[in-house]
Amino acid sequence: MTKTWLFAMALCAGCGAAATSARESLDESIRSYNEGVRWGRYAMAAARLPMQARSHFVEEMDKRAEEVRITDYEIVTVDAKGPREARVHVKMSWYRDDEQILHQTHAVQTWERTGKTWLMVDESKLRGPDLPGLADRGASTEPNPL
Repeated sequence: MTKTWLFAMALCAGCGAAATSARESLDESIRSYNEGVRWGRYAMAAARLPMQARSHFVEEMDKRAEEVRITDYEIVTVDAKGPREARVHVKMSWYRDDEQILHQTHAVQTWERTGKTWLMVDESKLRGPDLPGLADRGASTEPNPL
């Protein structure tokens, strides 16, 4: 084998590792945010939001936790829109304390990569019952101000 061919193989392997690393970073960010919301660890979830949205998010989630319980979530799809943006479809199971009826609401999350960090910049309801704290995508064309 020639040195040039070996160098090209090593270079391609490095590119694949970088793409895999970026995908793992996105997957970890998605899991971290949704696990934080699921288990009421709002500061952990807020770390995956833009800095200016974090304190408001924690306050709103603390209020929502007084009446709503998230019992489960499922990542339905992750659709990368290039190396810096992704749309994530999430299904959340939840109930209100006063109703005790299990609901399922589907949401779409928009994630953007800034440097090496993936942040969730928008989240809105796709379908299902209204989940307090989750904007209805059909109600507005404006992004959800986290």
